[in-house]
Amino acid sequence: MRKLFQIGGLVASAVLIVFGVAAIYMGVDGRSTVRESLQQEQIVFGSADDPAIAKHASQWADQQVTTGTQARAFAEVIHEHALEGSGGLTYAQLGRFVSAADPDDPAGTSDEAAALKDEKGVPISNSARNTWITATALSTALNMSYMAEQMALFGIVVGFALLLTGLGLGILTIGGALRGVAPVAKPSESRTSKPIASPVVPTA
Repeated sequence: MRKLFQIGGLVASAVLIVFGVAAIYMGVDGRSTVRESLQQEQIVFGSADDPAIAKHASQWADQQVTTGTQARAFAEVIHEHALEGSGGLTYAQLGRFVSAADPDDPAGTSDEAAALKDEKGVPISNSARNTWITATALSTALNMSYMAEQMALFGIVVGFALLLTGLGLGILTIGGALRGVAPVAKPSESRTSKPIASPVVPTA
Protein backbone atom coordinates (compact mmCIF):
# COMPACT_ATOMS: atom_id res chain seq x y z
CA MET A 1 0.00 0.00 0.00
CA ARG A 2 2.83 2.37 0.78
CA LYS A 3 4.34 1.83 -2.66
CA LEU A 4 0.93 2.38 -4.23
CA PHE A 5 0.52 5.69 -2.42
CA GLN A 6 3.95 6.80 -3.58
CA ILE A 7 3.12 6.02 -7.20
CA GLY A 8 -0.21 7.81 -6.86
CA GLY A 9 1.52 10.87 -5.42
CA LEU A 10 3.97 11.00 -8.32
CA VAL A 11 1.17 10.60 -10.87
CA ALA A 12 -0.87 13.38 -9.21
CA SER A 13 2.22 15.59 -9.17
CA ALA A 14 2.82 15.00 -12.88
CA VAL A 15 -0.84 15.74 -13.71
CA LEU A 16 -0.76 19.03 -11.75
CA ILE A 17 2.46 20.08 -13.46
CA VAL A 18 1.02 19.32 -16.92
CA PHE A 19 -2.20 21.21 -16.17
CA GLY A 20 -0.18 24.13 -14.78
CA VAL A 21 1.98 24.40 -17.87
CA ALA A 22 -1.09 24.11 -20.11
CA ALA A 23 -2.94 26.83 -18.18
CA ILE A 24 0.06 29.17 -18.40
CA TYR A 25 0.39 28.57 -22.15
CA MET A 26 -3.34 29.13 -22.78
CA GLY A 27 -3.32 32.29 -20.66
CA VAL A 28 -0.34 33.76 -22.47
CA ASP A 29 -1.81 32.82 -25.86
CA GLY A 30 -5.20 34.33 -24.97
CA ARG A 31 -3.61 37.56 -23.79
CA SER A 32 -1.58 37.83 -27.00
CA THR A 33 -4.69 37.16 -29.11
CA VAL A 34 -6.63 39.96 -27.40
CA ARG A 35 -3.84 42.46 -27.91
CA GLU A 36 -3.27 41.49 -31.54
CA SER A 37 -6.99 41.85 -32.27
CA LEU A 38 -7.07 45.31 -30.69
CA GLN A 39 -4.06 46.43 -32.71
CA GLN A 40 -5.73 45.32 -35.95
CA GLU A 41 -8.71 47.59 -35.25
CA GLN A 42 -6.46 50.70 -35.34
CA ILE A 43 -8.41 52.42 -32.54
CA VAL A 44 -6.74 55.65 -31.36
CA PHE A 45 -7.64 57.83 -28.40
CA GLY A 46 -8.48 61.45 -29.10
CA SER A 47 -6.61 64.43 -27.76
CA ALA A 48 -6.57 65.41 -24.11
CA ASP A 49 -8.73 68.44 -25.00
CA ASP A 50 -11.72 66.11 -25.22
CA PRO A 51 -13.44 66.15 -21.79
CA ALA A 52 -14.21 62.44 -22.05
CA ILE A 53 -10.57 61.63 -22.81
CA ALA A 54 -9.39 63.88 -19.99
CA LYS A 55 -11.77 62.13 -17.61
CA HIS A 56 -11.20 58.47 -18.51
CA ALA A 57 -7.95 58.17 -20.48
CA SER A 58 -5.78 61.25 -20.12
CA GLN A 59 -2.60 59.13 -19.83
CA TRP A 60 -3.29 57.53 -23.24
CA ALA A 61 -4.24 60.64 -25.24
CA ASP A 62 -3.40 60.31 -28.95
CA GLN A 63 -2.22 56.72 -28.41
CA GLN A 64 -3.45 53.52 -30.02
CA VAL A 65 -5.57 51.08 -28.03
CA THR A 66 -3.47 47.92 -27.56
CA THR A 67 -4.44 46.47 -24.16
CA GLY A 68 -7.59 45.36 -22.41
CA THR A 69 -7.30 48.14 -19.86
CA GLN A 70 -7.10 50.73 -22.62
CA ALA A 71 -10.07 49.10 -24.37
CA ARG A 72 -12.16 49.47 -21.23
CA ALA A 73 -11.16 53.13 -20.94
CA PHE A 74 -12.11 53.72 -24.58
CA ALA A 75 -15.50 52.09 -23.93
CA GLU A 76 -16.09 54.61 -21.16
CA VAL A 77 -15.16 57.41 -23.57
CA ILE A 78 -17.69 56.10 -26.10
CA HIS A 79 -20.36 55.95 -23.39
CA GLU A 80 -19.58 59.54 -22.43
CA HIS A 81 -19.90 60.67 -26.05
CA ALA A 82 -23.18 58.78 -26.45
CA LEU A 83 -24.60 60.58 -23.43
CA GLU A 84 -23.53 63.91 -24.88
CA GLY A 85 -25.25 63.11 -28.18
CA SER A 86 -28.47 62.03 -26.51
CA GLY A 87 -28.67 64.97 -24.15
CA GLY A 88 -27.93 62.78 -21.13
CA LEU A 89 -30.67 60.26 -21.96
CA THR A 90 -30.10 56.50 -21.98
CA TYR A 91 -31.41 53.96 -24.49
CA ALA A 92 -34.57 53.29 -22.49
CA GLN A 93 -35.42 57.00 -22.52
CA LEU A 94 -35.04 57.45 -26.28
CA GLY A 95 -37.99 57.03 -28.62
CA ARG A 96 -37.85 55.13 -31.88
CA PHE A 97 -38.86 58.10 -34.03
CA VAL A 98 -38.31 61.83 -34.28
CA SER A 99 -41.12 63.72 -32.61
CA ALA A 100 -43.22 65.89 -34.95
CA ALA A 101 -43.95 68.28 -32.11
CA ASP A 102 -40.24 68.87 -31.33
CA PRO A 103 -37.85 67.48 -33.97
CA ASP A 104 -34.80 68.76 -32.09
CA ASP A 105 -35.67 66.83 -28.94
CA PRO A 106 -33.38 63.74 -28.78
CA ALA A 107 -35.97 61.92 -26.64
CA GLY A 108 -38.22 61.62 -29.72
CA THR A 109 -41.28 59.42 -29.52
CA SER A 110 -42.24 55.78 -29.95
CA ASP A 111 -45.74 56.69 -31.15
CA GLU A 112 -45.91 56.42 -34.93
CA ALA A 113 -48.87 58.80 -35.04
CA ALA A 114 -46.88 61.50 -33.27
CA ALA A 115 -43.70 60.84 -35.26
CA LEU A 116 -42.30 63.11 -37.94
CA LYS A 117 -42.91 61.60 -41.40
CA ASP A 118 -40.83 61.76 -44.57
CA GLU A 119 -42.19 62.47 -48.05
CA LYS A 120 -43.55 58.92 -48.31
CA GLY A 121 -45.29 59.14 -44.94
CA VAL A 122 -42.82 56.82 -43.20
CA PRO A 123 -41.85 57.76 -39.62
CA ILE A 124 -38.28 59.09 -39.41
CA SER A 125 -36.09 57.08 -37.05
CA ASN A 126 -34.45 58.80 -34.09
CA SER A 127 -30.77 59.27 -34.95
CA ALA A 128 -29.86 59.78 -31.28
CA ARG A 129 -31.27 56.34 -30.48
CA ASN A 130 -29.44 54.75 -33.41
CA THR A 131 -26.19 56.37 -32.30
CA TRP A 132 -26.72 55.01 -28.79
CA ILE A 133 -27.24 51.48 -30.17
CA THR A 134 -24.01 51.68 -32.16
CA ALA A 135 -22.09 53.09 -29.20
CA THR A 136 -23.41 50.32 -26.95
CA ALA A 137 -22.31 47.64 -29.41
CA LEU A 138 -18.81 49.11 -29.69
CA SER A 139 -18.36 49.63 -25.95
CA THR A 140 -19.60 46.08 -25.25
CA ALA A 141 -17.02 44.64 -27.64
CA LEU A 142 -14.25 46.68 -26.00
CA ASN A 143 -15.36 45.61 -22.53
CA MET A 144 -15.29 42.00 -23.69
CA SER A 145 -11.66 42.51 -24.71
CA TYR A 146 -10.92 43.74 -21.20
CA MET A 147 -12.68 40.74 -19.66
CA ALA A 148 -10.86 38.32 -21.98
CA GLU A 149 -7.48 39.76 -21.01
CA GLN A 150 -8.34 39.55 -17.31
CA MET A 151 -9.41 35.93 -17.72
CA ALA A 152 -6.14 35.20 -19.48
CA LEU A 153 -4.19 36.72 -16.60
CA PHE A 154 -6.27 34.67 -14.15
CA GLY A 155 -5.41 31.54 -16.13
CA ILE A 156 -1.71 32.36 -15.91
CA VAL A 157 -1.93 32.81 -12.13
CA VAL A 158 -3.84 29.54 -11.73
CA GLY A 159 -1.30 27.81 -13.95
CA PHE A 160 1.58 28.91 -11.75
CA ALA A 161 -0.35 27.79 -8.66
CA LEU A 162 -0.93 24.32 -10.17
CA LEU A 163 2.69 24.11 -11.27
CA LEU A 164 4.05 24.95 -7.83
CA THR A 165 1.57 22.60 -6.17
CA GLY A 166 2.60 19.76 -8.45
CA LEU A 167 6.29 20.37 -7.82
CA GLY A 168 5.73 20.53 -4.08
CA LEU A 169 3.71 17.31 -4.08
CA GLY A 170 6.39 15.56 -6.10
CA ILE A 171 9.14 16.68 -3.75
CA LEU A 172 7.17 15.51 -0.72
CA THR A 173 6.40 12.16 -2.36
CA ILE A 174 10.01 11.54 -3.35
CA GLY A 175 11.21 12.65 0.07
CA GLY A 176 8.83 10.22 1.76
CA ALA A 177 9.95 7.39 -0.49
CA LEU A 178 13.60 8.04 0.32
CA ARG A 179 12.88 8.03 4.02
CA GLY A 180 11.09 4.73 3.59
CA VAL A 181 14.19 3.03 2.15
CA ALA A 182 16.69 4.57 4.56
CA PRO A 183 18.68 1.93 6.51
CA VAL A 184 17.68 1.45 10.10
CA ALA A 185 20.51 2.06 12.54
CA LYS A 186 21.58 -1.08 14.44
CA PRO A 187 21.95 -0.93 18.18
CA SER A 188 25.49 -0.47 19.39
CA GLU A 189 27.35 -3.72 19.92
CA SER A 190 29.37 -2.18 22.76
CA ARG A 191 26.47 -2.68 25.05
CA THR A 192 26.97 -5.74 27.26
CA SER A 193 24.15 -7.49 28.88
CA LYS A 194 24.47 -7.92 32.55
CA PRO A 195 24.12 -11.52 33.76
CA ILE A 196 21.06 -12.19 35.75
CA ALA A 197 21.98 -13.34 39.24
CA SER A 198 20.55 -16.70 40.13
CA PRO A 199 18.62 -16.81 43.33
CA VAL A 200 20.52 -18.19 46.34
CA VAL A 201 18.97 -21.31 47.70
CA PRO A 202 19.52 -21.58 51.45
CA THR A 203 21.05 -24.85 52.63
CA ALA A 204 19.81 -26.71 55.62
